[in-house]
Amino acid sequence: MHNPIRTKIRAKKLGVLIRDARHTLGKSLDECSQAIGVKPDDFQEYELGTKSPSLPEIEGLALYLQMPVDHFWGEKIISESEASVAKLDIEHLIGLRQRMIGTLLRKARTEANISLREVAEALNIKEDQMEGIEKGELPISLPELEALSPMLNRSIQDFQDQHGPVGVWAEQQRAVKVFLDLPSEIQSFVSKPINQPYIELAQRLSEMSVDKLRAVGEGILEITL
Repeated sequence: MHNPIRTKIRAKKLGVLIRDARHTLGKSLDECSQAIGVKPDDFQEYELGTKSPSLPEIEGLALYLQMPVDHFWGEKIISESEASVAKLDIEHLIGLRQRMIGTLLRKARTEANISLREVAEALNIKEDQMEGIEKGELPISLPELEALSPMLNRSIQDFQDQHGPVGVWAEQQRAVKVFLDLPSEIQSFVSKPINQPYIELAQRLSEMSVDKLRAVGEGILEITL
């Protein structure tokens, strides 16, 4: 039986989720209303909970904001999420990464048996400037890093974040892309929780040596014969 009070409460919660998502992702009310083809006044009512969007409008908004539609079924706002980009101290992260790159550059230069002066001359910069880069006190531009990498027998990927927030995020994005590139029937199989044991089995088999796999295969043949 329809409960008007419950519907009103749900509308209010949905409005909070919509407003929070828009604010957290830095979108204006006009941008979001235009994206889903409604008037700004109507979108404002959605956020206030005095009016509710349709499912296609929510789907369109989720697509525009590049976030899962399921977010709007829940109750947790993005700004409370520990994974929220808004909570990351980007300035501190950049400083930390700058020092890490400097350390990697010094290590690569030492291993390549190249002097600080030679590297500085290759980049057409002063030696003390290159020293500041290796100490993490000065940044090195991306084009300079790309030019220097082959000289140090490194690729630009060797200097990219691997295990920090950016590296983890990038790996997640690559994993999503790989999944989306799979045939639809495999996507469907992987997405079903009931199939998890088969996936775990496949993972264990992939980690076995050729000899162990051969032994497993021979064992299966003996059972079935």
